[in-house]
Amino acid sequence: MGNPIDRFPRYVGETPETVLHRVFGFPAFRGLQAEAVQAVMEHEDVLVLMPTGGGKSLCYQVPALCRKGVGLVVSPLIALMEDQVAGLRQLGVRAAALHSEMEYQDQLTVREDLTCDQLDLLYISPERLLTPYILGLLGRCALSLIAIDEAHCVSAWGHDFRPEYRELANLKKLFPQVPRIALTATADPRTRRDILSALDMPQARILMGSFHRENLFLQAQPKLSEMRQVMDALRLHMGQGAAIIYCGSRKKTESMARQLREKGYTAFPFHAGMSPADKKNVLMRFRSGEPMVVAATIAFGMGIDRPDVRTVIHLDMPTSPEGYYQQIGRAGRDGERSHTLLLYSGEGVARARYWLEESQVPESEKRAMQGRLESMISLTETTGCRTQAVLACFGENLHEPCGHCDNCLHPPSTFDATEAAQKVLSTVYRTGERFGAMQLIAVLKGKMTEAVERHALHHLSVFGIGKDRTDVWWRMVIRQLIARGAIGMVGDHGGLGLRRETARPILRGDESVSLREDASLRHLTAMGEKTGKGNFADDLTEEEHRYFLALKMWRREEAYQQEIPPYIIFRDVTLKEIIRARPTSRQELGEVRGVGQSKVDRYGEAVLAILQETV
Repeated sequence: MGNPIDRFPRYVGETPETVLHRVFGFPAFRGLQAEAVQAVMEHEDVLVLMPTGGGKSLCYQVPALCRKGVGLVVSPLIALMEDQVAGLRQLGVRAAALHSEMEYQDQLTVREDLTCDQLDLLYISPERLLTPYILGLLGRCALSLIAIDEAHCVSAWGHDFRPEYRELANLKKLFPQVPRIALTATADPRTRRDILSALDMPQARILMGSFHRENLFLQAQPKLSEMRQVMDALRLHMGQGAAIIYCGSRKKTESMARQLREKGYTAFPFHAGMSPADKKNVLMRFRSGEPMVVAATIAFGMGIDRPDVRTVIHLDMPTSPEGYYQQIGRAGRDGERSHTLLLYSGEGVARARYWLEESQVPESEKRAMQGRLESMISLTETTGCRTQAVLACFGENLHEPCGHCDNCLHPPSTFDATEAAQKVLSTVYRTGERFGAMQLIAVLKGKMTEAVERHALHHLSVFGIGKDRTDVWWRMVIRQLIARGAIGMVGDHGGLGLRRETARPILRGDESVSLREDASLRHLTAMGEKTGKGNFADDLTEEEHRYFLALKMWRREEAYQQEIPPYIIFRDVTLKEIIRARPTSRQELGEVRGVGQSKVDRYGEAVLAILQETV
């Protein structure tokens, strides 16, 4: 089929509202989009902070079409570039990308289109942009704006710092008359200040939307039975969309994917050690819309705009609230109910603290990293609204509990654990501050293990002082004492020692200790009953559901023919809008939110035929 970007007119001189409606199919801007677009139109620099799914891309795509010249979009992610370019071409926008994985001839074509004023938007990586040849090429072009996507990458305090992003400050000197717009989904106050400084945007307008994602169910659980907890979470959205399981190591991604395949899931690992062909295969299947589970290291998912990720699970605690929120933000981009689960352990907390303390980073940076790690630890053990706690890390005050996190649906109970804490701390001290949690519990329970006998621990006064409680109960106490900083890792072998500043007042009885009772695993199932099963189409009538399935089948075949992800043609939410509107003409179809004139021209006849024929 012909190249669609050759068939549509330019939009310079039209209002942003006209372009939004005619090109993108939306009746009006939402949230801070209008203010961001207007600022760029008035030649201002802007920093935009919106959560994933908040519509950040429109903040630069619309003014890029309205202003004279080509819009330059700096992105660190090839997958993001490809998705954005494919989506824009579906809308009739002349978009292209330049990145390292393109064939040389394709790169030449893009450069020629750029010099001949045949592009509306050009996506490019910072490494490629900052080469003398590309900068020279752009210097001979008119630029409508410069957008810096994933702007947290510019900050040394951000969760995904990339040194090459620092050089983007030179863009102000090279293109002083071009407005810049930096965008990110997650940045705490310190990161925001660093972004503005690093990009030399001291006068930029800062627009920050709410980070609250009402469709996300946030849950954190201590690791009790990892595989069972993972399976319980996956069952909530069985067969619906995709799931991502973030693992702390490459080996873990492979073992988790293997175990899930053995249980009947379509599951794949994804990590940097895989061959390019294997990684490409997983990415293509993930983008195709196939229901599947990907067990991956944390880089997976960035820039992949799959809207129906229903579940995101962390098997290890992230090192900062920013990283955590960025990763769970890959769930529910379509606005439908989605579930996030964070599994954590006392050993993992202690290990993260120890590694950070032993790292060779400068002290100022280490203190900032420690602050973020402690914020992340407190998120896991909070007894209040978990959503409020997360948002507070970004300077946002949610005035009332969210009502849709695990702690809101099932408020945790607490108990006076002062005596239990003293028993644990005494055992840590009496055993020489060198044993891990398992051996400490053996001593507390009075178990004659090989290690207890070898080190003569059964002769200590603390041997057996906790035999009235279960191993799981003592593990809960130890984990929470680690979280509050009374115990920490010592040495390289996982031994636990006292953190005296915190532990001493507890041992002396000067400070009481209140701990939370671990939530039962039944809360996962109860969450599904409380919030609904997450099925996108469960609010459609039986007749509407038949239309929905027919349109999805047509969309899948069309996407296959064009070699693009199905959601780039129409997202599920747009199919749903079409079914509810039940248009009978191309004009009525064009008025449906999310369609736009280009897609009416491309797909109008096929969609209207399905709506007329399906019974």
